[in-house]
Amino acid sequence: MNIYLSVDMEGITGIPDYTFVDSSQHNYEIGRSLMTGDANAVIEGALAGGAEHVLVNDSHSKMNNLLPEKLHPEAELINGGVKLYSMVEGLDSMYDGAIFTGYHSRAGQPGVMSHSMIHAVRNMWINEQEIGEIGFNAYIAGYHGVPVIMVAGDDGACREAEELIPGVLTATVKKSLTRSAVRSLSPQKAHELLKEKAAEAIANRGNVKPLTPPDNPVLRIEFTNYGQAEWAAFMPGCEIEPGSTVVRFEAKDILEAYSAMLVMIELALQTTYR
Repeated sequence: MNIYLSVDMEGITGIPDYTFVDSSQHNYEIGRSLMTGDANAVIEGALAGGAEHVLVNDSHSKMNNLLPEKLHPEAELINGGVKLYSMVEGLDSMYDGAIFTGYHSRAGQPGVMSHSMIHAVRNMWINEQEIGEIGFNAYIAGYHGVPVIMVAGDDGACREAEELIPGVLTATVKKSLTRSAVRSLSPQKAHELLKEKAAEAIANRGNVKPLTPPDNPVLRIEFTNYGQAEWAAFMPGCEIEPGSTVVRFEAKDILEAYSAMLVMIELALQTTYR
């Protein structure tokens, strides 16, 4: 049995704000240790539940946050910042289930450091479905026929996952008091929960269907200012919807939509937030 694990950082146990997730900040090394601890707990639970192979993808920012020397020795690790499919790099049809841990809610929603990929994004849609990182990554898994069997993070992330993916198991390691304050389990208690839920998710995987993406999806991204939309629309095939900061792209499949999203947000970062 093969399990794929995508690990983000904002939803990790005990992390309340950007000082733990930004490599230039004083709490970042603490954040890295906490992130690695949560990942190891999920890996242990997956192995206890019957997984024979676990592939871990570091999915936060420059994607070099997990401590390789402290990662569970039975897991493989993908890390580094330039990846064709970013947070779901390496995920394909060989996997029996995907687990997302350390995740957060989408932009504009309650939850610790809630956002969608970058803070220049106000909203994202696939056709009429509003999505964030959880939804977009689950669609990529679904394209490959892989169900997302577990999502762990703050209460906002878990609520969002349950609304999108029928039957998914969730593990709430902290509750958001504000966007930059949390009430968290201790790492020890959180790791017990993550181990238990990961093993349970593997046993329950037959009850979770892949989140099947639509054919020929229309990707729409709303940016926070018009300059960001202008830059994003430089990508061939994109257009700005009149009277808005929404950039539209008609994709041949969800993989192309995901690649387009990555290019659009990188272009949008070329302008300032002023």
